[in-house]
Amino acid sequence: MIRVSGSDRSAWRELVRRPTLESSETLRDQVRAILAEVELDGDAALRRFADKFDGVVPKDFRVSVNERDEVASRVPLELSRAIDLAIETITRFHRSQVYTEPSVETLPGVVCWRKSIPITRVGLYVPGGSAPLFSTLVMLGVPARIAGCQEIVIATPIGAVGLPPAIAYVARALAVEEIYTVGGAQALGALSFGTDTIPAVQKIFGPGNRFVTEAKLQLAARGYAIDLPAGPSEVLVIADEDAAPAFVAADLLAQAEHGPDSQVVLVTPSGTLADAVEREVEAQLRLLNRREVTEQALQKSLLVTVESLTEAMAFSNAYAPEHLILAVAAPEVLAPLVVNAGSVFLGYWSAEALGDYASGTNHVLPTGGQACAMSGVSVDSFCKKVTFQEVDRQGLVVLGQSVATMASAEGLDAHARAVTIRAERL
Repeated sequence: MIRVSGSDRSAWRELVRRPTLESSETLRDQVRAILAEVELDGDAALRRFADKFDGVVPKDFRVSVNERDEVASRVPLELSRAIDLAIETITRFHRSQVYTEPSVETLPGVVCWRKSIPITRVGLYVPGGSAPLFSTLVMLGVPARIAGCQEIVIATPIGAVGLPPAIAYVARALAVEEIYTVGGAQALGALSFGTDTIPAVQKIFGPGNRFVTEAKLQLAARGYAIDLPAGPSEVLVIADEDAAPAFVAADLLAQAEHGPDSQVVLVTPSGTLADAVEREVEAQLRLLNRREVTEQALQKSLLVTVESLTEAMAFSNAYAPEHLILAVAAPEVLAPLVVNAGSVFLGYWSAEALGDYASGTNHVLPTGGQACAMSGVSVDSFCKKVTFQEVDRQGLVVLGQSVATMASAEGLDAHARAVTIRAERL
């Protein structure tokens, strides 16, 4: 980790910049070319990319329900029970997000209200590669089901081993029947444009590496709907002198092992703790089976020393982390100061990994500083908010003249007449 002092606030602007956000023109061109090929050649392009990137070309990109169920049956009992528990807790929390908004009489005879309507067809991108994230399918599939989306589509990359059993198990548990074995930027292109095999969806969800994130950004710029630019994982830990160095190191490594583009940050006013955490990181790193990937992430990560916990909180708000851990004795003091964060974990015992899997909150969160303006995935993410209004004769009398006056002032005579023509016939 790169050890720096955070006492000079003028340097924060550089410190909070993610190294992965320095998207090269090469990356943008590569993703643009991939999307263009998929848009032009559809399934043929997907087969070329499957051969190039995955080393295997599926006979059929779509997984049948029978194949899904057969693969799902390979999941060990202990893992299936753990997944069932995660689905239960995440369902319980996300169901609390469903509510009916009241109607409001803004003036006598003028009633307005808003209704949540589920998006009909949604695409869930589940990262694969070296670590198939079946937990992401839980995080996306549960709120999609609760929202009431009629058609839920899964896209996930496969290697020589085929569809990961845990992903098949979650798909079966959530009754998702439409699964396609395609990944990367090309998968997002297929979900957006549609191919002969993969009908287009109306909105894409899910995190991914920098290629996936860049594809989502380019598709959004073209008018296709995405959830948020959920890119490489990140965590910021604020720790006081009483925090357990082993806990802090474990939390940092847990996010660093996601991939070489991940970034982890420790902010502390305690130099003693900083030293101890550095030693713990080195000791625990030797025990990890993804050590090489984790080491690459640590090379771009930060250990920031500050003057106080209040200053640490200010640094965190400037950084706007995807995950924020308040590993302090009194997290209830710092929690009200949180302004920018995707998801917050309070106290010494709230390991961020619990939120990654089964505490109940969603782990698809804004990264790259987007937490300053964006929220993580929720049931609302799978809905459209449609407003309604109903005006009776009394309402037209009360409101009509003001609207006609405003429309005329803007030079929009047809708008004014749409009101006055009704008033003339009362």
